Formats: sequence, structure tokens, C-alpha cells
Amino acid sequence: MSYQRRRGGRDRGQVALEYLGFLPILLLVALAAVQLGVIAYAAQQAGTAARAGARSASLREDYAGDCQRAVSSWLAASCSSAYLGDEVRVTSTVTIPSVIPGIGNFGQAHKTATMPVDH
Repeated sequence: MSYQRRRGGRDRGQVALEYLGFLPILLLVALAAVQLGVIAYAAQQAGTAARAGARSASLREDYAGDCQRAVSSWLAASCSSAYLGDEVRVTSTVTIPSVIPGIGNFGQAHKTATMPVDH
């Protein structure tokens, strides 16, 4: 009986070591899931910025300022516009930040919105 008790104690130590070995993989999967969320959020924010900028540009207002204000403060955004006759096209660019340490940005999200110019 004492042999079984000793053996059970060693098994608990083995499980703890296996868990510690698996923990980095769990953390990596969690960071990857968060990073996918940040990528989707940056793309959504780029669309919001493009629509806000196009709305302002169609009224001949400060489209660049409205474009940047439409994006969360922790994201870097820029906008450009092109007047095409009776409509304006605004393209926004949002840099996708990385949540994984040691890895740079994940590129940029580009979205375009077109609206008629208000005369």
C-alpha cells in the first residue's frame, strides 16, 4: 500500500511538468487569437475612417482630420482623396499593430469609400 501512495505522488509531479511544457503552446495560441482580433478590428476601423473621410470630403470639409478622428487613438491611420467628377473617393490606411513580442507590425489595412460631392 505504501508503494501505491509513493507512486501516485510521482505521477502528480509528472503531470505538473507536462502542464509546464504545454503552457507556452497555450500562450502562443491565445496570442494568435488576440492578434487575429486586432487584425479584424484594424480592418473595421479602416472602413470607418474611409467612410468618415468620404463624408467630410463630399462636403468639402477637413476630410483628413475627420478620417483620423474616426479611428481609435491607439491605431495609426492616414487618408487620401481623389475627386472624380461628381464624386469623391477616400482611401484610408491603418497600420496593424502586433501583440506578439518581438514581431513588428502586421502590415496595413486599406479601405476605400466613395460618396457624391455635395454642390
